Amino acid sequence: MFGEIKAPDALNKFGTVEGGGIGNLLNLILRMMVIGAGIYALFNFVLAGYSFLSAGDDPKKIEAAWAKIWQTALGLTVAAGAFVLAAIFGWLIFGDPNFILNPKIIIK
Repeated sequence: MFGEIKAPDALNKFGTVEGGGIGNLLNLILRMMVIGAGIYALFNFVLAGYSFLSAGDDPKKIEAAWAKIWQTALGLTVAAGAFVLAAIFGWLIFGDPNFILNPKIIIK
């Protein structure tokens, strides 16, 4: 009645829905989130290091800088641990460690 709806040209590089395009898009989003977390952690480490160096003899500033370093390291550990757990669960449940990390949505 209204015609055919076509996907935007920018989404054509991911493929069709039947060919796993949704999985490719989700994989790209996941990778961008990990890159963003890494860049955020890098800036946090730099800022915490600067605040540690500029703290002087003030124990409260030193403690705050160490807390920021610790929280950033813990956040990176959680992000990396999520990938390790996804690979372990993919291997145990589906027999393929990449099953959860690289999803392939097959529509029949």
